[in-house]
Amino acid sequence: MLELAGIIILGILAQWVAWKFKIPAILPLILIGLFVGPISTFISEDGTQWIQPIWNGEKGFFPDESLFYFVSLAIGIILFEGGLTLRRGEISKVGPVIVKLISLGSAITFIGAGIAAHYIFGLSWKISFLFAGLIIVTGPTVITPILRNIPLKQDVSAVLKWEGILIDPIGALVAVLVFEFISIEDQSAGYTKEALLEFGKIVLIGFSFGISGGYALYMAIKKKFIPHYLLNVVSLSVVLLIFVESDIFAHESGLLSVVVMGMYLGNSDLPNLKELLYFKESLSVLLISILFILLSANISLDDLLLVYNWQTGILLAVIIFILRPLGVFLSTIGSSLKTNEKLFISWVGPRGIVAAGIASLFGTKLVFRGEPGAEYITPLVFAVVLTTVLFNATTARFFAKVVGVFLKTSEGILIVGASKVSRLIATYLQKNNRHVVLVDSNQQSIKMAKELGLEAINANIYANDLTDNIELNDVGYLLAMTGNDDINKHAINHFGSVFGETGTFRLMNSEEFKNGKNEGNPELFSTTHNYLKLAEVANNYPSIQEIPVSSQKQLLKLLNFIEGDDKAIALFLKQPNGFLDIISEPRLMELEKGCHLVYLGKPMDFENVLNATREEQEKAD
Repeated sequence: MLELAGIIILGILAQWVAWKFKIPAILPLILIGLFVGPISTFISEDGTQWIQPIWNGEKGFFPDESLFYFVSLAIGIILFEGGLTLRRGEISKVGPVIVKLISLGSAITFIGAGIAAHYIFGLSWKISFLFAGLIIVTGPTVITPILRNIPLKQDVSAVLKWEGILIDPIGALVAVLVFEFISIEDQSAGYTKEALLEFGKIVLIGFSFGISGGYALYMAIKKKFIPHYLLNVVSLSVVLLIFVESDIFAHESGLLSVVVMGMYLGNSDLPNLKELLYFKESLSVLLISILFILLSANISLDDLLLVYNWQTGILLAVIIFILRPLGVFLSTIGSSLKTNEKLFISWVGPRGIVAAGIASLFGTKLVFRGEPGAEYITPLVFAVVLTTVLFNATTARFFAKVVGVFLKTSEGILIVGASKVSRLIATYLQKNNRHVVLVDSNQQSIKMAKELGLEAINANIYANDLTDNIELNDVGYLLAMTGNDDINKHAINHFGSVFGETGTFRLMNSEEFKNGKNEGNPELFSTTHNYLKLAEVANNYPSIQEIPVSSQKQLLKLLNFIEGDDKAIALFLKQPNGFLDIISEPRLMELEKGCHLVYLGKPMDFENVLNATREEQEKAD
């Protein structure tokens, strides 16, 4: 009982440490597992491990191969959760670079690592390519914490994020294919044909069960056959059922079926999808915490000594410094990515949870079967995982600065509230080449924003998960533009330090609007109008105009003219280089020739105002 409680406590502690220091959780998890496992034999009084995953006749958690049943089910749930996050619309945004990375890039890693493992370690071709299939995957659980701490351009972050998400099931599938080839006992002339037939069976059964299970669960939720309080546990039960049933019909097809099932549900119009995803994320965190302490503890000292040599160093160097850059540069030929961006993507390629989990599963199964060289699989993959995670976690930020992809100033804009006013302003900003993201808890407003081609997140501003979104890494401006004063205040107070390093702005609250003008407050988006006034103008005149302005006198005259009209509201001062300044303190703004005043509302003739200002200027001169 003490050991079981200890695993859970240590696992969650490792997750907290990872969050606190912004490192991938797999790093402290594996280190803890190694410490309470093989390393603890040097400390314990009787020379035994503190935690023994497999029953050895005296102590342990799982008899015989039962540990690997748990590992299989846990990885199945983790992959299902990954499948839920895949959206067709989002994948289409990242373009051909991602497609090439997960196809051509994976092929280069697979072939190159297989050849390297064969000649460096002298492993059989089967074992070498099983190892190569396992290290294809990167994974979002290791990529996200590394990128979360580095402000990058959106396209660079998106490439690394989507590569990590999409390549997990592909790597698992390739590993399953190689494992099936190895598992076939008939090594005669019919070997290749039989292996291909077996693989075809896995793919057919995996897709069939995945789509069928996804459709059945979708209809059950849609038709409200499942009460709300049972939704999450029933969904978990269906995932496990599909995994097991698929595996019965075609051995090792369960992993594929749950990925397909997750993708099916993730691309459906299920209203409870977000709730289901939150539950699966929490469950995945718990499973990962337990899983990797157990798997690391199951590695013996003999396994560690197997890879404690110069051959491992050469193999790691080939994977990190040759195969990864080669795959990235060939996959990004003809793309808009610059050379320094390609170098950074090449540098960041940590292997993750799926690689380590499946390696333990397949490696130990093959050892039990007596497959020559199988004992190298688990320790070699763990060495790759630990080295790449540690290497990237410690050098990614520094390397981003060296190659020049580190954003010194964050110019992206996060707008809290996706009302009509926010959508109009966001559309204008996006047309002026600014990265804009809208966030709102109103699903309809988010839907309308996405229909306009805007990037929008359906989230509650009172939740903290916004800070985990790596695609907001380049955000430096925060505009709180809801009709609720408390929400605007909360957004500024809680997210200003994260997303408002360049500037934080909010709408006037009720008290400020009652008191009239609020000049001299740099936090205000508008010193004369509140949400209701903005909404009124946006509803009556839903367009944004530009008017040339060349002096501060002209700017103040135009602002006075606009403020006296209920059909327009001043928004920005557009500089000649296209940069936009929010007009919170107009008397402090410096102007030059080529500036434009940007306002929301009815197109108006300002010629009289401008002429009057010119005449005054001429007289003064």
